[in-house]
Formats: sequence, structure tokens, C-alpha cells
Amino acid sequence: MALTDSKPVRKVIKALMDAGLDDAVTELDMPLESPAQAAELLEAEPGAIIVAKVFAIGPRLVMVLTAGDHAPIPESLPAAFFLEGEAREATDAEVRGITGYSADSVSPAGSSHPIPVAIDRSLKRFDTLYALAGDPQCVFKTTVDGLKRLTGGTVSWNIANPLEGDVEVPPMPRNKSFSGERAVPGVESSD
Repeated sequence: MALTDSKPVRKVIKALMDAGLDDAVTELDMPLESPAQAAELLEAEPGAIIVAKVFAIGPRLVMVLTAGDHAPIPESLPAAFFLEGEAREATDAEVRGITGYSADSVSPAGSSHPIPVAIDRSLKRFDTLYALAGDPQCVFKTTVDGLKRLTGGTVSWNIANPLEGDVEVPPMPRNKSFSGERAVPGVESSD
């Protein structure tokens, strides 16, 4: 039996189809152990590899999707999810219970139960992203927009930091009414 026929990978394929996304899953020659190894095998940058981690904030479990060259900032997660309490990485049993996947092969797609998702804004640097597909040896391609559609997640600007070196930060989006002026109509300046 091919890995792409296993129950966890079939869950991912179904989730991709349900979201109207490309449901192609690639089976690799070896299990992935790190974003750097995945990047080498997929001929991509480490930042284009999505790392899905489950955290507990108080009694609530949440999923954080970060770029492979970034690490989650646990102290920032409660505010990103509008929750109170300290964030800690979930145990393997908690991860299996909420997602149906083992902690080493969490996919952003096809969780057994609904889970709030925050997406690292640094993933926007890449046109093509790669995520585990329910098995450490299977991946699928997606985009940030695809991740948002697949998970219902929101892009967060403060949930991850670069692991090393400088990373280009995308410009802050401005709404159309932003003029760049600091003057407030009806209020005199104190110059």
C-alpha cells in the first residue's frame, strides 16, 4: 500500500478537495525530519516549509503555522488567539486527540476536530509553500491564501521570530483611507 493511500493522508486529500484546492500529494523517498531537509529534497527555501504545531493556552488547543526558518513565540500566542493563560506546546496525546495526527506529522489540513489556526505572516514571502500531508514522508503544495481557505486561519504579525539572520518583512498593509499624514482634523498641533 502506498503512503498516499493511508488514512491520515486520505484525510488531508479530502480536506484539500473540500476546500477547492489542488489535492495532489507527493510521496517522498524518505521521511522529513526538519524544514532544512525538506527544503533540500523539495528544492525550496527552508522558509517555504510550513511547520504546524499545536499549543495549549489554558484549556484550549490551537494550531500555529510557521515558516520553516522561524520559531513560534509562545508568549505572543494568547494575544494572537484572544485567549488568556500561558501557552505551552501540546503533548503528543493532545495533538493526536485534536488533529488525528502524531506530533511529528501534523498537517494544517484534515484535523479531526475544529481548531483555531494562526498563520505566520512571514510565509507571505513565498508563492509556493509545502506542508506535511498527514505523514512525515508526504507533502502538498499550497499558498498563504490556500492555507487561509483550508484552515479558516488568520495571518498574524507577531507569532514567530526568525531562527537566524535577517528575514525580509513584507510592508504593513494600509487601508485606502491612510494618507500618511499625522495631523488629525480639528486638532491643532503643538508645534
